[in-house]
Amino acid sequence: MQLTMPSFVESRIGQLSRPLALQWPGGQAGAADAAVRLKVNDTGNLKYLASGNIGTLADAYVRGDLEIEGDLREVMEIAAELVGDPVAKGQATLGTQLLQHLRSRWLHRPHKDAEQVRFHYDLCDDFFALWLDPLRVYSCAYFERPDMTLAQAQEAKLELICRKLQLQPGQLFLDIGAGWGGLLLWAAEHHGVHAMGITLSRHQHAHVNRLIDEKGLRDRVTMRLLDYRDLPPTARFDRIASVGMFEHVGSARLDGYFAQLQRMLKPGGLLLNHGITAGGTDNHQLGGGMGEFIDKHIFPGGELVHVSRVARSLGSSGLELLDAENLRPHYARTLWAWSAGLESQLDRARELTSESTVRAYRLYLAGCAVAFERGWISIHQLLASRPSGQLGGTPLRGAQSAYPFTRRHMVTPETA
Repeated sequence: MQLTMPSFVESRIGQLSRPLALQWPGGQAGAADAAVRLKVNDTGNLKYLASGNIGTLADAYVRGDLEIEGDLREVMEIAAELVGDPVAKGQATLGTQLLQHLRSRWLHRPHKDAEQVRFHYDLCDDFFALWLDPLRVYSCAYFERPDMTLAQAQEAKLELICRKLQLQPGQLFLDIGAGWGGLLLWAAEHHGVHAMGITLSRHQHAHVNRLIDEKGLRDRVTMRLLDYRDLPPTARFDRIASVGMFEHVGSARLDGYFAQLQRMLKPGGLLLNHGITAGGTDNHQLGGGMGEFIDKHIFPGGELVHVSRVARSLGSSGLELLDAENLRPHYARTLWAWSAGLESQLDRARELTSESTVRAYRLYLAGCAVAFERGWISIHQLLASRPSGQLGGTPLRGAQSAYPFTRRHMVTPETA
C-alpha cells in the first residue's frame, strides 16, 4: 500500500539515529521531547525532508516557511543523515558537464565576477567582524596545536603560507583576492616584502587601504580594486598567493587563470594556491540541494573542482607542482568556530543585516562544517614554481629549479 505523505515522513523520521520532532499544519510526528524540533508551515516542504533535499528545506528556513529549534550541531547531524551521500548524488553526466562548462564561461566574465564577489563580501564589514578573528582572515585556519584559539590558528595559517613561499625582505609579493588584508599585511610586517593586494570588493579595498595608512606601510604595500585579468601584462612578481579566491574563478576559466599566474611569476618564483575543492572527481557543487542553496544565498557563481582537476590546469600552464597539503579537518574546526561566534551575536547580526541573512549564514557555516567533517568537500594548499632553468648561473634541463625539495622550511622550530 502506498504511504500518504505524512506517513512516509513519519517513517523516514523513525529511521533516524537521533530523535526529531516534526510539526506541520494538521499533524505532527517524532518524539515530543526531541532536542531538535522542526515546524513546517507549508506541507509541500515535507516531501523535501523525506527525499533528503536539504537545500530546499534550508531555503524554506531562510524565507520563514520552516522554523528550527535546537543546537545547530544536532540539527546538522540529522540533516547529514537525511542527505545520505551528497558526493554520489552530485555525480554529473556528460550532458550536465557540458551545460556546466557553458554556464561557467557565462558566469565568470569580469563584470559578472565583480557582481558576484560584491554580493557576498560587500554585505557588511561589521557583520563579518562579529564572527571572524581580529585580523578578519576569511579562510581556513591552521590549528598547529590542538589548544589554539581561532585567532592563533589564523596567525599560524598566515605564517605557514609565508614559510611555504619562503618570503624574503625585498621580494615582490602579489596577493590575489586579498580579503581584509590579513596575509598581505602579515607578509609585509613579518617578512619585509613589497606587497600588492587586489580584490573586487569595494568594502575590502577601502578597509585595507585604511589599515595600510594606519600602519605606515604605504611605501611597501598597495591594495587595488582590480580583476586579476586586468593586471598589466608586464607585471612580474617573485611570489604569488591566492587564498580563498579561486573558487570564484570558474571551472571553465581555470586554465586561463593559472596561465595568467604563470606569466606574472618570475622564473624561479613560487605560487601558493589555497582553496576549497570538491569531494568527488565529477562534482562541481554539493548534492542534496546544498550547492544550489549556497549559490543562491551565499556565493553566487561559486564552483568547486576536484584537486586533480586543479593540478592538471596548474601543470598545463607550465607551473611545476611542488607540494600539496589537505587542510580539510582544519576547515571543519574553523567553521565551527565561526558558527559559534555568530550564534553568540545573533541579535547584533540581525541589527546589522536582516533576519533572512542571519538565517542563511547560520545554516551555511554549520552546514559547511559538517560537509568538511564528512569529506563531502575538501580544501588544499598547492605550492608550485615557475622553473627558472638556472641554478647559481648553471643552466638546468627540464623542469628543474632552485627549490630545495624538502619541507624543512615549512616547519617552525617549535614544531620540529
